[in-house]
Amino acid sequence: MSKIKSLILGSAAGLVAIGGAQAADLPVKAKAVEYVKVCSLYGAGFYYIPGTDTCIRLGGYLRAEVTFNGTPIDTVYLNGTGGDSSRNANDFNSRARLMLQIDTRTATEYGVVRTFAAVGPQFSTADSYASAAGGGGSALGLGAIKVENAFVQFAGFTFGRSYSAYATPWNGYPGNIGSGLWGGPTYDSGVNNVQYTWQFGNGFSASIGADEQSTSNRATLFNLSAAGVGASGSQTFPTTTAVPGFGFYQGNSGADIVGNLKLDQAWGLIQVSAAGHDLAGTYYNGSNTSSGHPQDKWGFAVTGALSLKNLPFGPGDSINVEGTYTEGALKYLVGNSGAAPTNIAVVDGNNFAVAPITDGVYANGTSIQLTKGYGMRGAYNHNWNANWTTSVFGSYSKIDYNGTATTLICSGNGVNTGMLTALGAISCNPDFKLSQVGLQQIWTPVKGLAFYAEGMWTHVDPSSSGTTTATPTIDAQAPRNYTIHSVDQFSGALRVQRNF
Repeated sequence: MSKIKSLILGSAAGLVAIGGAQAADLPVKAKAVEYVKVCSLYGAGFYYIPGTDTCIRLGGYLRAEVTFNGTPIDTVYLNGTGGDSSRNANDFNSRARLMLQIDTRTATEYGVVRTFAAVGPQFSTADSYASAAGGGGSALGLGAIKVENAFVQFAGFTFGRSYSAYATPWNGYPGNIGSGLWGGPTYDSGVNNVQYTWQFGNGFSASIGADEQSTSNRATLFNLSAAGVGASGSQTFPTTTAVPGFGFYQGNSGADIVGNLKLDQAWGLIQVSAAGHDLAGTYYNGSNTSSGHPQDKWGFAVTGALSLKNLPFGPGDSINVEGTYTEGALKYLVGNSGAAPTNIAVVDGNNFAVAPITDGVYANGTSIQLTKGYGMRGAYNHNWNANWTTSVFGSYSKIDYNGTATTLICSGNGVNTGMLTALGAISCNPDFKLSQVGLQQIWTPVKGLAFYAEGMWTHVDPSSSGTTTATPTIDAQAPRNYTIHSVDQFSGALRVQRNF
């Protein structure tokens, strides 16, 4: 009986071992594939990142364009070689850009956490020259990397690089593509900031923020002290070169305080924006720290914006207008996608329009004299049909220096003979006006693809007058008689853009 029991147990153990070996040879069942799922919480184009509860949308655009009688950033020539109207200036500048946009959203117990970035390479005519001279470009042949936005949003806060809380919804482009339209602020390249937005419902909101006060987010500050001009004389007209560095601002010491109130409805939009701007000058005697410096002053800017939609002239038509007033913060009036121009110096034949652009003026022992400016811009956009859109746009701006600033600019201080007196026996007045009118045509043959054609007339009207034999160019031209007079500039742009 014992032998029989041992035989049975041994046979069972053998069967178990054989069964185990056969089971080990069987294929293991694969895990289910996680397919990308559509995320409908935040609009079209969002998908769940596999294995997470975060939704992501990828997009962007590719753009190719050429600007005529303007800079690679689509601004009309107002100084430099282009302002000279000489043969050394480019008749046109081209640019190509790829902008990638990454948008992520995650629902949390504190609300939606959002990250957004718009970044990509671009290459322009200026990059070509820099690369040829050994001063630009990259190992990949990329002219530059442009970062329009890179921010995190959480519980009403925005941290990073984004459009300022001061910006209007059309952000400097009421009906145009060129970034040189004056009359208000432009933030298409974003600004490093922190801001908070309240949503009150029914389209009513308010925002407040602190924007970095960088050289690309302000005009210059003129120090007309005897030793404050610098060895290069870069603040002395009639040179058309720009004031270098901070333009006699001290290093970044604070931020612009900005905000807006906005009502956004189906019929249109109303927005009021305000900004406070700290003007902090460096030492009276340039780098001499014992020479003292002027007390800081606060400038400001206010912009009112109105957009009308659902007009009876055509489906999708709109009117966008805005008006700006500023004291000591000209970037909010002469804004463009780059740094604000540091002067007006445009030659047309024997006519020469010249005037300074600065947030403020000071000299030995004086306080900072704030520059006043006001202006407006706007556009009417008409859709002929689903494929053709025409826009008519324009702007008007006026820059006004007070009596003290005018005296400093015109008569100088110490050994500085004055910025405009260098031109000779003229009637000196640094005030000026600038007017612009333009027309844009857009053809959209298929969804996501658009062709643009734009032309703009710019009229610069300086308040100075008279005739000078000085050479108002950076080129080695023989001196001749120039009349301080208004000058007209014509510029244009062609663009093709594919959104995806």
